[in-house]
Amino acid sequence: MLIIVYLEKYLSPLLLLAMRLWMASIFWHSGLTKINDWQSTVALFQNVYNVPILSPQIAASLATMTELSCPILLLLGFATRLATIPMLIMTAVIQLTYLQSPEHFYWAMLLGTLLCFGPGTLSIDYLLKKKL
Repeated sequence: MLIIVYLEKYLSPLLLLAMRLWMASIFWHSGLTKINDWQSTVALFQNVYNVPILSPQIAASLATMTELSCPILLLLGFATRLATIPMLIMTAVIQLTYLQSPEHFYWAMLLGTLLCFGPGTLSIDYLLKKKL
């Protein structure tokens, strides 16, 4: 029983932090790639990525905004659960419309864990919850 308390108190926050940082890094670097060559990004959304419903320009803009804003929230542990939702949707869209990869299931599991359990004690969310 003592080991479970230790794991929950000390290792769980580190694991949740690692998950946040890992997913933030993946999405952040993808967003940076998109803004480095915006014309190519829009062209990819026009010709390669088969995103349903949205125009290529809107899809590219939404994807880039998600990839550059949500990682910052994950890094800080601020509005973490809210930030994971568009990242999960984006992961599902990538998996279903462009590239089917087991890696996306891994991403979904990490993001799902953050959605269900929150960012842990090493976060702004935790500090705000404690104060409120």
